[in-house]
Amino acid sequence: MPTIGQPAPDFTLPSTSGKDITLSSFRGKENVLVAFFPLAFTGTCTKELCSFSDDLSQFRAGGTRVLPVSVDAVPSLKAFKEKEHMTVDLLSDFFRKTAKDYGVLVEEKGFAKRSYFLLDKQGVLRWSHVEAENGHRREDAELLEQIRLL
Repeated sequence: MPTIGQPAPDFTLPSTSGKDITLSSFRGKENVLVAFFPLAFTGTCTKELCSFSDDLSQFRAGGTRVLPVSVDAVPSLKAFKEKEHMTVDLLSDFFRKTAKDYGVLVEEKGFAKRSYFLLDKQGVLRWSHVEAENGHRREDAELLEQIRLL
């Protein structure tokens, strides 16, 4: 798992925008919230991702890009985004390398633990949280407060 105060592991993942997203491309420009979610089309994940979309302007006002990541394939993520009218792009870690690099892959189930990694504009990890149970999630107010503290 990445260590607070250290650079976060870089990655390049395909997204629902149709473009690959590289974490290091945000360095010097924006803070980044990397938010792993277990699976598309599940209850808590749907609430969480819709909430990110609803509050996207607040994250952007805080100078932060939200990068939700799951092991679902891009076509599934596109269908999920469309069905729920999300405005945030979703990233596919289909091969599970990024979840492994961040120490949140549940190997026996093949998906990531719900977890949050907040990076400053230099790409340094400043705050993280891994849920004890995937049915739990951080509220956006808590995440936005952590951004404010950067």
